[in-house]
Amino acid sequence: MKPAPRLAGILFALAAGLMWGLVFVAPLLLPEYPATLQSFGRYLAFGLIALPLAWFDRDKLKRLSASDWVEALKLALVGNIVYYLFLASSIQRAGGPLPTMVIGTLPVVIAITSKLRRAAPGARVEARLPWLRLLPSLALIGVGLALVNHVELEHLRRDPHADLARYALGGVLAVGAVACWTWYPIRNAEWLRAHPGRSPRGWATAQGLATLPLALLGYALAWGWNTWADPGAMARGGSAFAMPLGPRPAQFVALMFAIGLLASWLGTLCWNEASQRLPPTLSGQLIVFETLAALSYAFVLRGSAPPLETLAGVVLLIAGVVWAARTQPADASADAHPN
Repeated sequence: MKPAPRLAGILFALAAGLMWGLVFVAPLLLPEYPATLQSFGRYLAFGLIALPLAWFDRDKLKRLSASDWVEALKLALVGNIVYYLFLASSIQRAGGPLPTMVIGTLPVVIAITSKLRRAAPGARVEARLPWLRLLPSLALIGVGLALVNHVELEHLRRDPHADLARYALGGVLAVGAVACWTWYPIRNAEWLRAHPGRSPRGWATAQGLATLPLALLGYALAWGWNTWADPGAMARGGSAFAMPLGPRPAQFVALMFAIGLLASWLGTLCWNEASQRLPPTLSGQLIVFETLAALSYAFVLRGSAPPLETLAGVVLLIAGVVWAARTQPADASADAHPN
């Protein structure tokens, strides 16, 4: 590969990581907003952004069958809305660093799941990878997560108002986000491989359109719940959440559209540009840019530098992901990213 395309690909991957890191910021900037509103609000904004894009892909969209649209709805629900619902809930409960590190294990988790999963009829069978070749990377990632988790627990113990149960729930929710975004790329890749004549860009637009009604329905249900179905609000001496846009409507709308545009659309566009210029074994490793960006944003918002133990955990996580990527079979592919 020539140096210029490789450098351009790395810069595109870096830009994508910087964009994707923003999705970890919103739950910290809007802590009083329920995760449901943040998830539905983000993808409502993304669905609205997808509408004008659909005009340019209208010929490709006309070729999709009813079963294709059902598949797009499933992918949009699990890979977009439920994924971000888990992630936003996790960040609000556990802070930024731990969920970021858990999500950073996705490349390895996806590789292991693909190895264990029986291929669907007609799907491409991936080359087998011995377990012993995965053990070093899994050990590095495990130690890295343990170090960051230890630092965050110590941070909580020094806080008199800390809630360890809430932090533990945040960790569980982060695992739920990983589960959603382990299923999504495998299922999405199987559809694309089963329909080689279809446009990946048109399929991405179809998922954006499928997200819109789901987000609208979810937002309406959240509106109803927060307005009428919170029986404990008055008993607590408070009031129901101010719907439809909450206590800070301007900031909420601006942040949702910013993330919908930058992370969901522009970030993915940059990643696709990187994927066209880089081999899959390299582009898969560069997903760590998102982890680094998200951790950087979290500590900037916290107003402190990460301790050495956290930095050591990050280095081990990156080393584990890179090791795993380098031990993948030569024909392994890097699937699209959750954002």
